[in-house]
Amino acid sequence: MGESNNVTEFVLLGLTQDPDGQKALFVMLLLTYIVTMVGNLLIVVTVISSPSLGSPMYFFLCSLSLMDAAYSTAISPKLLVDLLCDKKTISFPACMGRLFIGHLFGGAEVFLLVAMAYDRYVAICKPLHYLTIMNRRVCVLLLVLAWVGGFVHSVLQIVFVYSLPFCGSNVIDHFFCDIYPLLELACTDTYFIGVIMVANGGTICMVTFTLLVISYGVILSSLKSYSREGRRKALSTCSSHITVVVLFFVPCIFMYVRPVSNFPVDKSVTVFYTVVTPMLNPLIYTLRNSEMKNAMEKLWYEKLT
Repeated sequence: MGESNNVTEFVLLGLTQDPDGQKALFVMLLLTYIVTMVGNLLIVVTVISSPSLGSPMYFFLCSLSLMDAAYSTAISPKLLVDLLCDKKTISFPACMGRLFIGHLFGGAEVFLLVAMAYDRYVAICKPLHYLTIMNRRVCVLLLVLAWVGGFVHSVLQIVFVYSLPFCGSNVIDHFFCDIYPLLELACTDTYFIGVIMVANGGTICMVTFTLLVISYGVILSSLKSYSREGRRKALSTCSSHITVVVLFFVPCIFMYVRPVSNFPVDKSVTVFYTVVTPMLNPLIYTLRNSEMKNAMEKLWYEKLT
């Protein structure tokens, strides 16, 4: 921590200062959080208890759902509590902790989406070798790499921010501790650190997004050799993956691939990829996936009868 650090806590301005707006947002975000948890945990339970969902695709889907549930829990409860409180404060260590956890889950999810794209590529472009290439060891290794990638990304963020001197204002114009709002409060020139942050977060976003777009391009172009039924099935799983990728990456690119600055729209964009996207993922994957829907129906039919 910087020597001239006399900031022990930060004040979060939250999403809005309007009391009625806060109540309306509380109800909406509470419902979103409940749907997120129920939806994602339902997927986890269904995948674990259904022998028919033993393929690598569902292993990754289950991991993504767990990640989304954890990511949402890292952000939403504090946001909900703050909407009910007049004074929204967070201690310095808690702020750093939330910054770390937010970027850990966000980073891991980015890498997991790459693993899922690779899985779809092997399934569609090399169907005969699918189960030998995507064996259990490879799946676990890809999941571990996703977490390691998220961890390294997150540690880099923390190392730089933790060493900054905070000696002036402690008011963060945001609803959670993120890099750019914190850089604005530091009483030192943060231009260089800002460039490193953009290089860290922005590069990860851009490189992975480009890789994903190329891989799905390759996958879709290889569908020409498929029968109509095979093409329809492959398209339905790929289109759900592509939707999730777009929903996650477009806001991330907007937030992190730019010079350090805070726009009024940032809070809404952040709400989208930290609160809304984790809720949409289970819906997108289950509604487009007949195997998943059948497994859920069967599971709950057995439980209820």
